[in-house]
Amino acid sequence: MNMKQKIVLRVQMNCEKCRIKTLRVVSDADGVSSVGFEGENKQNVVVIGDVDAAGLASRLRKKVGHTDIISVAPVKDK
Repeated sequence: MNMKQKIVLRVQMNCEKCRIKTLRVVSDADGVSSVGFEGENKQNVVVIGDVDAAGLASRLRKKVGHTDIISVAPVKDK
């Protein structure tokens, strides 16, 4: 059973190159429907899709930098 969820991650991004790298890593993950930035200084990455939050955070830590999982919540279909 696939269940879409909204994952909010705080990623330490110090430059535009880091933002591009973050987008590339997240969008390459299987099951991602949409990606966006929000919050102060656009430090929070919002991912919607059927994705493993811990695996995604681990991948971002390796490729970009310090990453925290802020929240994981189910997305209700309309």
